[in-house]
Amino acid sequence: MVQSSETSKVPERVYPPMVRLLARSSGSPDSVPIGQCRHEIERWLLDEGGRVPTLHALFEAFCWRLVVAGIPLHRASLHVGTLHPQLLGFAWNWSEADGFCDEVQVSEEALQHPAFLRSPLSVVFRTGQELVLDPRDEATVAQYGLMADLRQAGFTQYVALPLGAGDYHNVATVATRHPDGYSPEQHEILRSLLRLLALHVERHIAVRISQNVVETYLGVDAGKAVLDGVIKRGKGSRIEAVIWVSDLRGFTDLSDRLAPDDMLLILNAYFSQMVGAVTRAGGDVLKFVGDGLLAVFPLDRTYPGTSAAGAALAAALEAEAAVASLGTTPPDELADIKGWAPLRSGIGLHVGDVFFGNVGAPNRLDFTVIGSAVNTASRVEGLTKPLASPIILTAPVADAITIPVESLGRHSLRGLPEPIELFEPARPHNS
Repeated sequence: MVQSSETSKVPERVYPPMVRLLARSSGSPDSVPIGQCRHEIERWLLDEGGRVPTLHALFEAFCWRLVVAGIPLHRASLHVGTLHPQLLGFAWNWSEADGFCDEVQVSEEALQHPAFLRSPLSVVFRTGQELVLDPRDEATVAQYGLMADLRQAGFTQYVALPLGAGDYHNVATVATRHPDGYSPEQHEILRSLLRLLALHVERHIAVRISQNVVETYLGVDAGKAVLDGVIKRGKGSRIEAVIWVSDLRGFTDLSDRLAPDDMLLILNAYFSQMVGAVTRAGGDVLKFVGDGLLAVFPLDRTYPGTSAAGAALAAALEAEAAVASLGTTPPDELADIKGWAPLRSGIGLHVGDVFFGNVGAPNRLDFTVIGSAVNTASRVEGLTKPLASPIILTAPVADAITIPVESLGRHSLRGLPEPIELFEPARPHNS
């Protein structure tokens, strides 16, 4: 970490709940080649900057180059929007005093937070105009909450500049403690260099949005595979995994009785509980089919304190309890809907070898898992209703877990030559 006489005076960085710290790095002017000037930074942005792998590393290096070039930069931030169902965007916060550059994730709730509403960023996002502020001015401090903190830290000028003209809100801020603020020449240099940086920002945002979209619609592992080039029909790999197949009991009856808008709210609440349980346990959700869900727990993945089978069963038990709680403690959006509770799910777990990859027509593909293990898991799930057991496991899953199970006897499954023994987790009422 960079050594600074002011470091001990810098308060610990604290972010509000809607902002999550993703990564922190530290650097110093020593990491920047000597002889930096405006033209050297321009050349770096046009050449080497395009090969810097992350926006985090690029922005940090950009800030230190400005410092070495003699620009009195003591604080800077970069804010970018994104396309994501839950996120507003990302930001990078750099400070010369402590040497840190933080990458943070910002949720949609930030738009309504008082700190944002009273910030210069909200004005620049709304107007698209540059904002130059003096934290020593009383009226400025009264209007913008951030200015009081900057004044206390000795800052004399704060500048917020819009970057680019895309559909997403991108803003850079710079601030200085120099007694005279930034000179007109330094303002012009900062504007010019930030316009070049904006080209990299747009490129990195496009990559980030691609990652968000494929992970949202395909899942983390499938999304990564697609972005890595696994996009041809039939291309993929064979994996061993615990296969999870589940559905919502009484879905047809609910759909017949309830309005479509209400049914959509119920399905979203239901899937939030199911998917949350799967992902927290380390599994990947691959597909929704109506009220059904297909997920995998690969055997070659590390699951803290347990196996893939143990993680899958733990997720199933958590999901069962969470879905039941929807009826007893419904979320606000379901409170006025009548006749839907309680909700019940059926979950089938089986382990086997499957193909994980692209299936479909040449110009319309689906990234999924196929194989006899998927078929078996689906047929096991189909027995949860007639056997009155919400979670059913095949023998290979039962053999791989430490939680006590009870046999449900041997049952014939379509496609299998012999009946197989099925199990359920032991429960107080049937132990």
